[in-house]
Amino acid sequence: MITRGRYAYCVLNLFPYNNGHTLVVPYRHVGDPGALTEQEWLDLWRLTADLLRRMKKVFSPHGFNLGINLGRPAGAGIPKHLHLHVVPRWIGDTNFMPIFTDTRVISQSLASARRLLADAGTKKRKRPARRRN
Repeated sequence: MITRGRYAYCVLNLFPYNNGHTLVVPYRHVGDPGALTEQEWLDLWRLTADLLRRMKKVFSPHGFNLGINLGRPAGAGIPKHLHLHVVPRWIGDTNFMPIFTDTRVISQSLASARRLLADAGTKKRKRPARRRN
């Protein structure tokens, strides 16, 4: 897990389309966006905004794909549990591998990407100086 909120969390996709392909997932199992409460939507998008900031800091992508697959025909692996895909993109990041061999090349391990994204959210606070009497 990269980070969590009150109603949702961020986790790397086990079957990524690109380095850093992340899912923002509500804790509650719903397949219809209309079933999410306002608080769940706000948390989902707050986490997405934080994730985009982290990805910009860690990966320096040229752009992003954001999307929700609704229903099996749209690519939903678990139709009753919606999630938001956040995929960092770079100019020239596609190659011939998916076309000729149905294979994707990911140049970074999931563990390394998770560690970088999780660490990008930690804020280092300065401790106030101790007052001496």
